[in-house]
Amino acid sequence: MASGSAALDQIVAKLKGSSDPKRRYEYVLWLAKKLPPAPAELQCESNRVKGCVSQVFVAPTAGVNGLQWQGDADAQITKGLLALLIAGLNGLSASEVQAIDPCFIAETGLQGSLTPSRANGFLNILRHMQAQAAHL
Repeated sequence: MASGSAALDQIVAKLKGSSDPKRRYEYVLWLAKKLPPAPAELQCESNRVKGCVSQVFVAPTAGVNGLQWQGDADAQITKGLLALLIAGLNGLSASEVQAIDPCFIAETGLQGSLTPSRANGFLNILRHMQAQAAHL
């Protein structure tokens, strides 16, 4: 399945390639640890993802090489999901971000490891990023 982002497709393939749900979960936690700290000013209402149990903030910066995303979350697994999306969407144009089909989420195999509220939060983060891209 092609999501519209080569980087996102690579991440999905890596997750899909593991039949062990624990390994997929560990990969998401590893992504969380790799996410650089976001500046404090990022934590404002317009950058807050609504519909997440955790506090999640994300914002793009438009540049010559496409959108560059920064974000943070107060829960490690949610931070890892955010990091997955940031890695997958960095460098895309605003229209490319808006065109990402959320069906890739099911392809990751993470649904079985996430609580329903966290899985819903994953989709909400993507939708928030797409809405932000639409406003640029």
